[in-house]
Amino acid sequence: MITVTQNAISEAKRLLEKQGKPGFGLRVGVQGGGCSGLSYKLGFDQERPGDHVREIEGVKVLVDPKSDLYLEATMLDFVDGLEGRGFKFSNPQAKKTCGCGESFSV
Repeated sequence: MITVTQNAISEAKRLLEKQGKPGFGLRVGVQGGGCSGLSYKLGFDQERPGDHVREIEGVKVLVDPKSDLYLEATMLDFVDGLEGRGFKFSNPQAKKTCGCGESFSV
Protein backbone atom coordinates (compact mmCIF):
# COMPACT_ATOMS: atom_id res chain seq x y z
CA MET A 1 0.00 0.00 0.00
CA ILE A 2 1.01 3.61 -0.47
CA THR A 3 3.22 5.36 2.11
CA VAL A 4 2.04 8.76 3.31
CA THR A 5 4.49 11.19 4.88
CA GLN A 6 3.90 13.16 8.05
CA ASN A 7 3.62 16.37 6.00
CA ALA A 8 0.88 14.85 3.81
CA ILE A 9 -1.06 13.53 6.82
CA SER A 10 -0.84 16.92 8.56
CA GLU A 11 -2.14 18.74 5.45
CA ALA A 12 -4.93 16.19 4.91
CA LYS A 13 -5.96 16.54 8.55
CA ARG A 14 -5.98 20.35 8.22
CA LEU A 15 -8.09 20.23 5.05
CA LEU A 16 -10.54 17.69 6.48
CA GLU A 17 -11.10 19.93 9.51
CA LYS A 18 -11.40 23.07 7.36
CA GLN A 19 -13.96 21.45 5.04
CA GLY A 20 -15.88 19.91 7.93
CA LYS A 21 -15.88 16.34 6.65
CA PRO A 22 -16.08 14.09 9.72
CA GLY A 23 -15.98 10.40 8.86
CA PHE A 24 -14.24 11.04 5.54
CA GLY A 25 -10.79 9.80 4.66
CA LEU A 26 -8.08 10.66 2.15
CA ARG A 27 -8.82 8.70 -1.03
CA VAL A 28 -5.77 8.01 -3.19
CA GLY A 29 -6.25 6.40 -6.57
CA VAL A 30 -5.31 6.01 -10.21
CA GLN A 31 -7.46 6.57 -13.28
CA GLY A 32 -6.92 6.33 -17.01
CA GLY A 33 -5.93 9.58 -18.68
CA GLY A 34 -3.27 12.23 -18.66
CA CYS A 35 -0.48 12.62 -21.17
CA SER A 36 1.33 9.47 -19.99
CA GLY A 37 -1.66 7.11 -19.78
CA LEU A 38 -2.57 7.05 -16.07
CA SER A 39 -3.16 9.90 -13.67
CA TYR A 40 -3.32 10.16 -9.89
CA LYS A 41 -6.55 10.93 -8.05
CA LEU A 42 -6.64 12.52 -4.63
CA GLY A 43 -9.65 13.65 -2.64
CA PHE A 44 -11.82 13.14 0.40
CA ASP A 45 -14.30 10.30 0.43
CA GLN A 46 -16.01 7.77 2.64
CA GLU A 47 -14.84 4.19 2.92
CA ARG A 48 -16.27 1.78 0.33
CA PRO A 49 -16.52 -2.02 0.41
CA GLY A 50 -13.25 -3.59 -0.75
CA ASP A 51 -11.10 -0.54 0.01
CA HIS A 52 -7.66 -1.03 1.46
CA VAL A 53 -7.71 1.17 4.57
CA ARG A 54 -4.93 2.32 6.83
CA GLU A 55 -5.40 4.86 9.60
CA ILE A 56 -2.50 7.22 10.28
CA GLU A 57 -2.81 9.70 13.14
CA GLY A 58 -6.60 9.71 12.88
CA VAL A 59 -6.69 10.06 9.08
CA LYS A 60 -8.00 7.11 7.09
CA VAL A 61 -6.09 6.51 3.86
CA LEU A 62 -8.41 4.80 1.36
CA VAL A 63 -7.23 2.96 -1.76
CA ASP A 64 -9.39 0.83 -4.05
CA PRO A 65 -7.91 -2.60 -4.95
CA LYS A 66 -7.21 -1.75 -8.62
CA SER A 67 -5.37 1.48 -7.75
CA ASP A 68 -3.40 -0.33 -5.06
CA LEU A 69 -1.63 -2.36 -7.78
CA TYR A 70 -0.27 0.83 -9.38
CA LEU A 71 0.49 2.56 -6.08
CA GLU A 72 2.54 -0.21 -4.45
CA ALA A 73 5.65 1.37 -2.86
CA THR A 74 4.50 4.87 -3.88
CA MET A 75 5.09 7.73 -1.45
CA LEU A 76 2.66 10.64 -1.11
CA ASP A 77 4.19 13.81 0.30
CA PHE A 78 3.08 17.40 0.77
CA VAL A 79 5.62 20.04 -0.22
CA ASP A 80 5.58 23.76 0.48
CA GLY A 81 8.55 25.55 -0.97
CA LEU A 82 9.92 27.82 -3.65
CA GLU A 83 8.95 25.40 -6.41
CA GLY A 84 5.32 25.25 -5.32
CA ARG A 85 2.89 23.92 -2.79
CA GLY A 86 0.90 20.71 -3.03
CA PHE A 87 0.77 16.96 -2.80
CA LYS A 88 3.49 15.08 -4.65
CA PHE A 89 3.62 11.43 -5.69
CA SER A 90 6.89 9.46 -5.93
CA ASN A 91 6.14 6.17 -7.68
CA PRO A 92 9.05 3.75 -8.27
CA GLN A 93 6.86 1.70 -10.67
CA ALA A 94 6.46 4.63 -13.08
CA LYS A 95 8.48 4.02 -16.23
CA LYS A 96 7.50 7.36 -17.75
CA THR A 97 6.02 10.52 -16.26
CA CYS A 98 4.80 13.77 -17.73
CA GLY A 99 6.41 17.13 -17.02
CA CYS A 100 3.82 18.12 -14.43
CA GLY A 101 4.21 14.85 -12.50
CA GLU A 102 0.47 14.15 -12.43
CA SER A 103 0.42 11.30 -14.94
CA PHE A 104 2.55 8.23 -15.51
CA SER A 105 2.83 4.90 -17.28
CA VAL A 106 4.07 1.54 -16.04
